[in-house]
Amino acid sequence: MENVIIKQVVTEKDLINFIKFPMQLYRDNPNYVPPLISEEKNIWKKEQNPALEYSDAKQFLAYKNNEIVGRIAVIFNHREEKELGIKKVRFGWLDFIDDENVSKALIDEAIKFAKEHQIEKIEGPMGFTNLDKAGMLTMGFDKLATMIGLYNNEYYSRHLENLGLSKEKEWVEFEINFPEVLPEKVVKFSSLIAEKYKLKVINFKSKQEILPLVEPMFKLLDETYKHLSTYTPISEEQIKTYKEKYFPFIDKNYIICVADEKDELISFAITMPSYSKALQKSKGRLFPFGWWHFLQAGKKNDRANFYLIGVHPDYQRRGVTAIIFKEIFDRFRKMGIKYAETNPELEENKNVQVLWQDYNPVNHKRRRTYSLEIKAQ
Repeated sequence: MENVIIKQVVTEKDLINFIKFPMQLYRDNPNYVPPLISEEKNIWKKEQNPALEYSDAKQFLAYKNNEIVGRIAVIFNHREEKELGIKKVRFGWLDFIDDENVSKALIDEAIKFAKEHQIEKIEGPMGFTNLDKAGMLTMGFDKLATMIGLYNNEYYSRHLENLGLSKEKEWVEFEINFPEVLPEKVVKFSSLIAEKYKLKVINFKSKQEILPLVEPMFKLLDETYKHLSTYTPISEEQIKTYKEKYFPFIDKNYIICVADEKDELISFAITMPSYSKALQKSKGRLFPFGWWHFLQAGKKNDRANFYLIGVHPDYQRRGVTAIIFKEIFDRFRKMGIKYAETNPELEENKNVQVLWQDYNPVNHKRRRTYSLEIKAQ
């Protein structure tokens, strides 16, 4: 039996190997979508990722016969402990070949890191905060991945369960097939709700008009999800980072904002054309030709992804989403969008799942995090 050697990522070359390992692992898998290499590198730079200011993090690579066979990152988010009282080591960026000696060696690094910090629990896969990718895929291996969802082989969950880890949280994702014509009852209901609560859709003439609403959107996200056990408030630094990171990709036609009679934001939805195939063609690089694939995906696409959706608690379960969906339907029809995928939603988050119930959603993917209680020594 060959030994598995674990090495910490310390050099720029190590980091590139860390980022590119899954691209090699899934090179023949038609459903894997690579991230942008430049964005992955920025995750590990303090000036690009504000979470590094309040987190301890390390990355590791696993080797066998001088070949990389796995990777893992371990994180301790001090703000999560301070604000929520949750003390755990997060592990993510977990990928490995189908060899339980490799997966064990990687998870052992997470356990070791937890013990060094006197922490008695590990959980993953997840990132630094609740806005990062999370959840190991457990259903939907034959579906094309999205920019915001992790992809992994079917054997991953078996490995973790064999190592004694158990299910912690479960996420569900849905695919919506937009009808040719929106049901008349939906159209009428949308008008009734808008009239009853004196609501209106904000029409943006340019992308620049969206900027003043970015911060209110994130504040509304806090209001929407603060009741969830896993949610941590979004910091000002995070808002600034996400604004700079994602704004260049935003098309004003994919953002729906609803305001009340005082012009205050009460609901919004951010969608984007699916960039999955563009990322596959670009092989993780915007240059020299990757930008072209992104441009084409934005112009001509039959698939879109929901990224963020927020509804003020005072308006939840009052039919406000009917206004959003009618607007989305009208815009998508003009752009040729026929299918939409939701972002991963916690299984317990029924308030969000009820949003899709009138549109025949199909639960096509599931994912979960795994955790392990570590005995104090």
